[in-house]
Amino acid sequence: MGQGQSNEEGPHLTTAQVSHELALKFAKRCFTPLELYSFQDVFKSLADHQDSIAYLKEDTIARFLEIPDIIGASSIIFQMISYLGAFPFGQDAPVVLGFEQMIMVVVIMTQRYQRVLKKGNRDRTKLFFRSLAVYDRGESQNNEEKPETNEETQKDEGASAIRSHVAGFTVDDAANDEEEEDDDDLALAALESLDAIEVFRHGDAPITQASIPSDNLKKLIMLLLLIAPLGTQESLARHAERLSGDQLESLRRTADNVLGAFVNVEKFPGVKIHQFNTVIPISFPFMFNGFNALFEHFLFSKNIDFTKRRDSTPLPPLDPTLDQPLLPQIGEILDLNVLSQLSFFMPGDTLFRRLRLLYSGGDAGFSMGSFETKVFNWRAPTILLVSGNRISDPPIGGQERAFSDTLPPKRFPDSSKSSHVVFGVYLSQPWHQTHKECIGDTDTLLFQLEPVHEVFHASTLNKDYVSFTKPPTSHAGIAFGSPHPKPKPTAGLPPHVSLGAVSLVLDSSFEFGVFTHNYTSGGGAFHNSQSRKSDWQDRFEIESLEVWGCGGDKEQEEQRQRWEWEEREAEARRKINLGTGDIEADRALLEMAGLIGGNRSGGSMN
Repeated sequence: MGQGQSNEEGPHLTTAQVSHELALKFAKRCFTPLELYSFQDVFKSLADHQDSIAYLKEDTIARFLEIPDIIGASSIIFQMISYLGAFPFGQDAPVVLGFEQMIMVVVIMTQRYQRVLKKGNRDRTKLFFRSLAVYDRGESQNNEEKPETNEETQKDEGASAIRSHVAGFTVDDAANDEEEEDDDDLALAALESLDAIEVFRHGDAPITQASIPSDNLKKLIMLLLLIAPLGTQESLARHAERLSGDQLESLRRTADNVLGAFVNVEKFPGVKIHQFNTVIPISFPFMFNGFNALFEHFLFSKNIDFTKRRDSTPLPPLDPTLDQPLLPQIGEILDLNVLSQLSFFMPGDTLFRRLRLLYSGGDAGFSMGSFETKVFNWRAPTILLVSGNRISDPPIGGQERAFSDTLPPKRFPDSSKSSHVVFGVYLSQPWHQTHKECIGDTDTLLFQLEPVHEVFHASTLNKDYVSFTKPPTSHAGIAFGSPHPKPKPTAGLPPHVSLGAVSLVLDSSFEFGVFTHNYTSGGGAFHNSQSRKSDWQDRFEIESLEVWGCGGDKEQEEQRQRWEWEEREAEARRKINLGTGDIEADRALLEMAGLIGGNRSGGSMN
């Protein structure tokens, strides 16, 4: 399979020969010798035989990977890998999953192809779409029979599509699908690596005629949520408790929220390529990462003892953290399924077994003082989650009316029919009270988890990311994506809260919140939605509010030490016997004690 041989024989190679050459190249470059030996042993132990052909069946793969029957995803995974096994000739799919075909599958599923092909996640995403999609044969036949489709017909079809979906889900329109026709970059790169580009033929059906059935995608999402925390060689059976009772219902609800990012299931039966390619890079960049650990099981044979070296000295455990709980405690909002949902757009190694509950309104009280006490000493990134139920329009109760009166008149409709909403913010910087300028940076994320999952990334121009202001500041509270409140209330009637184009605002009593998406204005500190190109606003009564610290024992110990230091400082202040009546002498005493002076304030002396 040398370069010279490829150059000489390239024009005469068949697709089968090219696939063979590519499988050899992948096996040599993407696996270590021990992994390749293990892969051979695993395949041999699992394979069925017909005549001289060894191959893997659907139930064999499902049993080996421990895919739970209750999810119903086994056939979907088999459909995927039967397509990927044909790489780079997708037109030959589905294929019998022989040894070389499974090399293609494992290399693509674990992203090891990047050791040979300099292509990114977007290209694998396109492959995944084709592997999951079904094709509308009727549409294909109609196109063959009527290649002269006139402009008038196209306009009618476009108008029908627009009329058929709920306002706000413009990603459902197929107007831009034509832009996705060139989706063979990864296959072309593979062939170029063999100097066999002339063998490539465009035999796949046009991708614009393909869609992923919504029901199939939901089942796959459920599996992806389940496998998201998998570590190297970790058995999926260890997470079986997530597949019963309330946890299973939670898994289904979470999958519905994720599915809602792709398609309005009430109006459309499937997901088109434009929707898939638009949503994943923004809201789900790590959605398929769970496949890496799952399919690496093929590279570890149970017949080989990996715990010892040739000198018989034991190797350290592959992942000593696996015995720690994924989440030390379940929150009112954050459970294992929502944690997996977060890992679809935040790196899993910063989440699983790495979160600590710093503040919960239900335990510590819904007040900014309690929030400050619990959260401000955490010196690592945090995740704030807030859930609630939408208030009526017009508001009914006195408190609802009072909150609504602080806001500009409502001009936008609710985001959805669902009354329950969950929003969140990822902040990489430590929290502190803001006076004139907001905190946060371009890593800050504003997101919605329910009823529709979506991530709103920070702008590099507008820096109104996060403000934390306490009374008597005008319209005190916590705001994300809104201009910093004025330091003092203005004379006369208080002005309305200034709401950013894409913003989340919580009032100072933590009773109410409002999320605004003003698409028309063009965005602010956070970018507009790319899938729901419309204006909406959700005003809600806060049900739960919690903040989670991203970090481990080290960060928790640092927080404990700062708490202890503050307690000692406060005790020292209480023990100082002032009462001399001489303010200047008292101030001098405090300066000698190191309690005021420099950048430290000991409070008012009056």
